Amino acid sequence: MFYYLNGIVAEIDINLAVIDCGGVGYAVNTTANTLSRIKINEKAKLYICESIREDAFELYGFATLQEKRCFEMLLTVSGIGPKAAQSILSASTPEGLAMAIMNGNEKVITAAPGVGKKIAQRVILELKDKISKEAGSAAAEMPAVMTPTDSNIRSDAIAALMVLGYSAAEINSVLRGVDVSGLSTEQIVKLVLKNMM
Repeated sequence: MFYYLNGIVAEIDINLAVIDCGGVGYAVNTTANTLSRIKINEKAKLYICESIREDAFELYGFATLQEKRCFEMLLTVSGIGPKAAQSILSASTPEGLAMAIMNGNEKVITAAPGVGKKIAQRVILELKDKISKEAGSAAAEMPAVMTPTDSNIRSDAIAALMVLGYSAAEINSVLRGVDVSGLSTEQIVKLVLKNMM
């Protein structure tokens, strides 16, 4: 099982990068976001997900762990395969997708080629419900002095971060001792991601 590939970018094509690791070129399916971060003849590290079927063995690679976690989360949705997940993540950043799921914004998801309204609704329904349940327990650890509005914004931020694959414990450890009152959901998400790096 591959965790990451670290090598020289030998070729770049549409949704594909070839990473040369010690003389072996690995064809890695990837997103537009990841392709924008790498350059031919330069070193790159891509976090890998494998897709093994009866007739194919494919690698999917991502420049960040957030994008990889988001890809894996999309694969848990019924009817979403690796190609659809790759397409969705090419049309949006992981943070943008997480916010779209929490806000029920289908347009962000349907912007991906080959992804229709029904699939977008399924992604929102399955992931929002899954995350809301997990975020409920994380929200229980919030300070009692928060206003209801701040509490809702923080809960939404926690849920969006969980879409990216972070656990409630990881998120709360970063938020503990940080004053997030007056910040928007998106600002909280960016603050936590910055501190996670």
